[in-house]
Amino acid sequence: MAYSELYQKIYEVVAKIPEGRVATYGQIAWLVGKPHAPRVIGYAMNKAPAKLNLPCHRVVNRLGEMAPLHAFGGQDFQHFMLEQEGVIFLENGRIDLEKSQWRPEPEKIQLS
Repeated sequence: MAYSELYQKIYEVVAKIPEGRVATYGQIAWLVGKPHAPRVIGYAMNKAPAKLNLPCHRVVNRLGEMAPLHAFGGQDFQHFMLEQEGVIFLENGRIDLEKSQWRPEPEKIQLS
């Protein structure tokens, strides 16, 4: 699978993350059929065309932590955006993945 094709699948999944929910890099990798490549998801998020208007801020690491400082306007801005959408945070600043992680049924994720 070419990177452009893989990135398209990644962007399709990210576009489906509903407001008030988050997905992890590893979860998205699994949904696009590349379970051992969560870093590729990060690369794709970094290269996401602005014209797609993707909710990239809803993608977090496996611990429920924000993206690196340079991404999505910085960690504080990402935190603010997620909080405004109703994402639940723990006292340590991480996202409560038990309450806020998106859990789609893989067979219902239609990718082109």
